[in-house]
Amino acid sequence: MRAALKGALAISPLTLAVVPWGILAGSFAIDAGLTPLESQAMSALVFAGAAQLVALGMIKAGIGLVSILITTLLITSRHLLYGMAMRPQISPLPLKWRLTLGFLLTDELFAIANLGKQRSLDPWFAFGGGFSFYLGWNLATALGITLGHKIENLDALGLDFAIAATFIAIVVPAVKRPSVLVSVLVAIVISVVCALMELQAGLLIASLTAMACGQFYAKFSDENGRQV
Repeated sequence: MRAALKGALAISPLTLAVVPWGILAGSFAIDAGLTPLESQAMSALVFAGAAQLVALGMIKAGIGLVSILITTLLITSRHLLYGMAMRPQISPLPLKWRLTLGFLLTDELFAIANLGKQRSLDPWFAFGGGFSFYLGWNLATALGITLGHKIENLDALGLDFAIAATFIAIVVPAVKRPSVLVSVLVAIVISVVCALMELQAGLLIASLTAMACGQFYAKFSDENGRQV
């Protein structure tokens, strides 16, 4: 349990940062026509902030289920990359741990639990971080469901900046090598271009292009060789 507490403390700044985002998600769900129970269930079962907000916007616009599912798949496809990166640490664990941590895996949990080339992971540390973040997200959603309709022009308060702020807080501390910086810069440029071109697969395109460029730089600049 001590490890679980450490995990909860490690992720607590990111949990606080995501509260405005959760409030926005809860409020948007009601605005999109979902009942309070359906709105809360979306956060409890889907548990994917960016995907939820996009899906809610599409529901409100009357877009079909197939398009919503495809868009959600593209947005959350980065979790496949997270899973691949953490596979050496997660795969030796029992099935109950793999299923639990797989459900709780978010950008924030990946940021605190991914150990890179290390082969061991304390599952209780990851569970403490992931579960506390899950509770924070759902409590924020409940707050948005309860109070969202009482606050006028909630969408004009800039709460959606919490999305950008959270990812900035995750990415910036990880920029410790030139190849990572290259990846970040390429991802920024490609994601902006894709957004301007209104490409739904923009996130996936930016991610894959950024990783390829970062790996290319590391290989041909002999970055990995210098670190040995």
